[in-house]
This record gives sequence, structure tokens and C-alpha cells, in this order.
Amino acid sequence: MKRPHPVVFLALGLFGVYCIEFGVVGILPLIMQRFGVTAARAGLLVGLFALVIAAAGPWLVLLATRWRRKPVLLVSLCVFALASVASGFAPRFEWLLALRVVPALFHPVYFSLAMVAAAALYSPQDSARAGAHAFTGTSMGMVLGIPLTTWIADQYGYEASFLACAAVNLLAALGLYLFLPDTPHSAPLAYGRQLAILRKPALWLNIAAAILVFAAMFSVYAYAAAYLQEIAGLTARQTGMLLVVFGVGGVAGNLFAGRQLGRHLLRTVLLQPMLLCLAYGLLYRYADAAGWTVAVLALFWGAAHTSGLIVTQVWLSSEAREAPAFAIGVYIAAINLGVTIGALAGGAAIARYGMQGSLGSGVLLAVLALAVIALKAMLYRATMLSKYA
Repeated sequence: MKRPHPVVFLALGLFGVYCIEFGVVGILPLIMQRFGVTAARAGLLVGLFALVIAAAGPWLVLLATRWRRKPVLLVSLCVFALASVASGFAPRFEWLLALRVVPALFHPVYFSLAMVAAAALYSPQDSARAGAHAFTGTSMGMVLGIPLTTWIADQYGYEASFLACAAVNLLAALGLYLFLPDTPHSAPLAYGRQLAILRKPALWLNIAAAILVFAAMFSVYAYAAAYLQEIAGLTARQTGMLLVVFGVGGVAGNLFAGRQLGRHLLRTVLLQPMLLCLAYGLLYRYADAAGWTVAVLALFWGAAHTSGLIVTQVWLSSEAREAPAFAIGVYIAAINLGVTIGALAGGAAIARYGMQGSLGSGVLLAVLALAVIALKAMLYRATMLSKYA
């Protein structure tokens, strides 16, 4: 019998942690009812998680590079599982909110070391494809975590949604324990050498591009359910099904982008915000079309949206190959900042221009991302021709 590939369990762990981060969105009404809190207060469960990651992520990753990779991955997954179980039985909202901090602290550590571990399982020329395979779990967690958590809570109860998340993380831990090679711990890079990457202007342009791409993505996606119900006229059940279709397109787009990045990095990075703009234009024009049309549109939107994960990660990390784990920590902080900016920008646009204002906000942010990428290409043309041709 063929042994499972370790990257499957690395991806499963990423799926689990993103279910922790975004899954609560699907059960916010239950949380509001259970603890007697407002929607704004319940929303702190997502906002606090992202804020902790953005503030502490890079520095925690910096510390984690001192320890052996496999034990840290296993401990992180066990922390995710325990936090999920405790959250399911939290007696007060304040306890549930406090329990969000613990997995948020381990999130960037697991993410960065999982990506480094995935790349180590492949040859250097296939590192982008390795990242795409691991990112399958991330994209599934981000896209399917909400409808899956909602369905489990509806079928089996509030507590079951948290217990299911714990089970996913424990299964990932078991798989990594059995199948991930325990590579010898090499001498860690000095903190000063890792922090030195932050002195590179080219890296900051890549960070800015990653923030803007994620802002463009979540300016629209944060309001996807409301948009589909209000503009497309879908029921809650139809919206959930369409988001599953969105997720299928996202997985395919992520894997396709991973292959293209290995061949033409700069062209693929330039293309991704263009595809986002196209997807938002099609949403504006055809969101209220017949069933098959909107399903195909959801597939394309999912592919354009979710490919931003691997595209921005490879783009940012390409300027910090001398400190890969710390670079991924910086990446995690950047994209969580982008999520926050995008959600705020989309909300402000909706308040001023109506639900379709989120599409305009998404297009504007994607164009800004494209401008930053193009600026980087012009300023560092000679270097990029040799590195990214």
C-alpha cells in the first residue's frame, strides 16, 4: 500500500487552522443567541484573530526557527485542537474571545513551517508547486470553512462544529507524526541576518503588493453572501452551494497558478490582479443571470480569488530566499492586514454606493496592486529579467 504523501497532512492542518479563523463567521447567529451579544461584538472573534496574527506573526516565526520543525508543527496542531474543544464549551463570550488568542499565536508559526516543510519535500525547481499543494488546504479552509461549519452546527449542534475542527487538526497531527520526515535541525540563521531582509526596498514593494491583492480579494469576498443574495437574488441555501462551487474553482486556480509560477513568475503575478478585475466586472454584469451562467462565473471568480494566495506568497518570498521562514511570517502579517483593509474598504463603499460598491472598491485595489507590481518590475528590471524570466 502506497504511503500517503506528507504534504496531504500539511495541507489538512492548514485547512484546520483556517476553519478556526473563518469558521466562526458561519455560526455567528448561534454565538449571538448563545451569549446574548450583538453582531458587532461577535465579529470581534474574527477581527481579534487577524489582529493578533498581523501584530505578532513575524516575531513568533522568528523565534520558532530556533526549534526543530516537526515537533513545532505537531505542538501547533495539538494547540489548535485543544483550543477548538475548549471553545465549544466556553461558558461565557469573554472566554470564547480569549480562546481565539491562543490559536492565533500559533497560526503563523504553523503556516510558515508548513510551507517550508512542503518545499523541502520537493526539488528546488518544484518549490512553487509544493506551495500550491499545501495551499490547497488554505484555500479550502478559507472558502469552505464557513459553509462547512454552518452545516455541521445545523445538523449536529453548536459544539459539534468546534469538535469537528479539533478532529481535523488531530488527524493532521497524526499524519505528520507518522509520515513527515524528521529532518535534522540545522543551525538557525542569526536573528540579525533574518531581520536584514526588512532593509530591502524591493521586499517592501512586494509586501505592499501582497497587502493590496488581499485587500482587493476581501473587499468583495467579505460580502460575498450578502452580494449573492441581494444582487443575484439567491436563497441562503443556493448561496451556500454557490460558495462550494467557488471553492472548487479556487482549488483548481491555486494549483494552476502554482504551475505557472514555476515557469513565468512575473507574468503570473501581473496577471492575477487583472483576472480579479475581470471577475468583478463579470460579477457586476452577470450576477443575476441564469443558474449555469452564475455557476461558471463562481468557478472563475474562485480561481481568480484563491490564486492570490500562492501568487502573493511566492512573490513576497522571492525577495527573501535567505530567510524563508521569517519571510512567510511577514507574509502572514501582510495578508491579514490586507484582509482588514479590504473588509473596511468594501464596507465603506457599500455604505456609500450600495452593495455593488464593493466591486468598485475591489477593482480599485486590484489596479493599485498591479501598479505596485509594475513599479517593482520597472525599478528592478535588470535583476528581474535574470531572476524571473
